[in-house]
Amino acid sequence: MQKVVKFGGSSLADSNQFKKVKNIIESDIKRSIVVVSALGKRNKEDHKITDLLYLTGAHLKYGVDALSVFNIVKNRYFEVASDLGLNINLEEEFKIIESFFSSKIDEEYLVSRGEFLAAKLMANYLGFTFIDAANLIFFDYDGKINEAKTYDALQNILKENKKIVVPGFYGSYPDGKIHLLSRGGSDVTGSILAKASSATIYENWTDVSGFLVTDPRIVNNPKQIKEISYDELRELSYMGANVLHEDTIFPVQELDIPINVKNTNSPLDAGTIITSNPLDTTEIITGIAGKKDYLSITIIKNQKTPKLEVIRDVLDVLAKYNINVEHMPSSIDSFSLIISSSEISKRLYEVVAEIKALPIVTDVIVEQGIALVAVVGRNMALKPGISAKLFSIFGKNGINIKVIAQASQELSIIVGVENSQFEKAINAIYEGLVKEQNDFFKKII
Repeated sequence: MQKVVKFGGSSLADSNQFKKVKNIIESDIKRSIVVVSALGKRNKEDHKITDLLYLTGAHLKYGVDALSVFNIVKNRYFEVASDLGLNINLEEEFKIIESFFSSKIDEEYLVSRGEFLAAKLMANYLGFTFIDAANLIFFDYDGKINEAKTYDALQNILKENKKIVVPGFYGSYPDGKIHLLSRGGSDVTGSILAKASSATIYENWTDVSGFLVTDPRIVNNPKQIKEISYDELRELSYMGANVLHEDTIFPVQELDIPINVKNTNSPLDAGTIITSNPLDTTEIITGIAGKKDYLSITIIKNQKTPKLEVIRDVLDVLAKYNINVEHMPSSIDSFSLIISSSEISKRLYEVVAEIKALPIVTDVIVEQGIALVAVVGRNMALKPGISAKLFSIFGKNGINIKVIAQASQELSIIVGVENSQFEKAINAIYEGLVKEQNDFFKKII
């Protein structure tokens, strides 16, 4: 039985962080498959290696001196290797990379070298075998993971190598070219390998001891989430919470492999456990998240026209412009489309004009500057009075509700408020439904 462990950039910022990682891995012999990100920031003024590599690529593309930026990258890796006394030929590795420097350099190859070199350093430091992700994580040309080929490759590798280090964030196409995942994709690499190896657990090590109920930049010192379900995690991630990469859960969810988000700087902290069915039923509200800058388009239809016909024609207009709808509350003769402003801003006037031109539409009303806030909790369905309490909280705090949406499974309640009241709404919900929830739920049980 083995564990897959992934360490983010903050866990690999310098040689001291490398030492912490080594202590963590050596404290549990089951931690045998290690995935690493590129070196992260050492302080607030520092730069992530991935950002520097993207900048290097941009300089090469536009004929600007790229070596000044790339030398910063080189110095970071040389510094770690020197501090740890590693026996690794970084000069040769960087010569290979620089041999591809031109205005037509493959950006995905260049950027992937951050993880590639971090994994080289870590494998050397741990005495593990380095496995290039290009020879392990395989993608089809449509960008989808080739599971069968990837899993077969891992099984063959593990027959000969019991302890491996793999770079995150990239794999390869059938022709061998590097393919990057989206930012944060090292989380996904770890998840893929956890499933492929049937790991007992996937540990995701970062610089925080798990997830917080809400954004600490909005709420002072929010509680930590001890347990969260895969579904709750997706809800919170979709609504803007800074959690794992949203595609991380899919591979491990199929085999119900738990994810444990832990803190490299405080390894004894329990962190947050993510599973299909968390056992804890004491926490009613799991998390609160949200995003600003949505707009509402309200369509008022001809009273004699079936609503389904109107909705179909309006959605056809949106489909024409490839615009997604977040929510669609409705009444007998009207319905509203809640859409991200960034999604529609360049096409708003054309879209509204086309909807108004529909003979079955009598009026169209646009309201901008809406923020959506999601209250997420798998245990909300077990307790009556949540929505009533939420309305009461908003009323007491003078917060006007523009939109409300709740699915039948009651996993989340989503409310729309004015952008200017976004932070106030989150603070009010936290105070009324999280900090005071024990007293409140004792009264309604």
